Amino acid sequence: MRIGYSLSLTGPVAENTKSARLAHRIWEEDINARGGLLGRKVQLICIDDHGDANQAAEIYTGLLDSESVDLVIGGYGTNTIGASLPVVIERKRFLIGLMGLGVNLHLNYPNYFAMIPTGPKPNTALTEGFFELAAAQDPKPKTVAVLSADAEFSRNPVIGARENAAKYGMEIIHEQTYPLSTEDFSPIIEELGRINADVLFLCSYLKDSIGLVKAIHNGGYRPKIVGGAMIGPQSASVKTELGPLLNGFVNYEYWQPVPKMDFHGVADMLSKYQARAAAEHVDALGYYVAPMAYAQLQVLEQAITATGSLEDDLLADYCRKTAFGTVIGEVRFGENGEWAAPRVVQVQFQDIKDNAIETFWDSEVQVVVSPPEYASGSLAYPYSPGV
Repeated sequence: MRIGYSLSLTGPVAENTKSARLAHRIWEEDINARGGLLGRKVQLICIDDHGDANQAAEIYTGLLDSESVDLVIGGYGTNTIGASLPVVIERKRFLIGLMGLGVNLHLNYPNYFAMIPTGPKPNTALTEGFFELAAAQDPKPKTVAVLSADAEFSRNPVIGARENAAKYGMEIIHEQTYPLSTEDFSPIIEELGRINADVLFLCSYLKDSIGLVKAIHNGGYRPKIVGGAMIGPQSASVKTELGPLLNGFVNYEYWQPVPKMDFHGVADMLSKYQARAAAEHVDALGYYVAPMAYAQLQVLEQAITATGSLEDDLLADYCRKTAFGTVIGEVRFGENGEWAAPRVVQVQFQDIKDNAIETFWDSEVQVVVSPPEYASGSLAYPYSPGV
């Protein structure tokens, strides 16, 4: 059984996609050790799209038209999933995407499903916890500055930030984008210091997240709460490079090693992943992407097994009606194939004292501060580099 897809194994999000690839391979080994699916060995065919939307579209065209794979799954990220989806729609195929934010909002394709826990309103859900936390503080912050990378991923979170700022009674007094090629963020942070908004909302990729954290730590601007929608602080290499500089930052996550998120099978899967991470040169922790990637294929596995079929419409219909048990807990899909209910957690880095990877194995310095049902600690407010 041949399942095809692309991942951006090179490019600005390669660290995350390589983590996904290892999780996929672990699932492939696990399922084949149990006899495969429908009595057939499973083969995952993964092609590097280099983070290029045009290449992603071409890859899916080739997989479906020339390679004649049995099924396809979605790659990682809004940009490339968004590019592949029209190819899938044209051929009326079934697709479970991995962590693409709101890619089906306007296409409304009934056979698409999203392995990202942002729920039916993904743009707002990703960032709502950040603004809800801010609004609950005393004194309540009143003003917001939005700083984002000039990239496809940033557009939807910024839309959500505007909606959530308004919902929680805060005024955005400054919005600014920067090119991904930016090396020195000090002038940008100095300008923001003059504006002096109470809340600094950031939407960044891995490399620029590092530059932003360093510039904020070294500068004089001290917003009351900072972070929000950064892709970077979830990654082991970013954590170990920045270490104590991350203290006080608040950011979204989808899974953390806290007791309330110890879902069935997740510890075993991560144990296999972490035992191989160093040799595979991937994220040493795997907390951000690996559980979602493994669960993506668990959903596919359960749909195939239950229907006894590879027919796209049957699989899609089953996914619309079923709750799936996965390593990230129960997954149920709703409108536009998004999760029926959101489950985004907010994490604050607290009391980090060194840059060792061992510091980040558990939840002691990565405190889940929202929502209450998954919280492992309280928010330290206002932001202070020494928190």
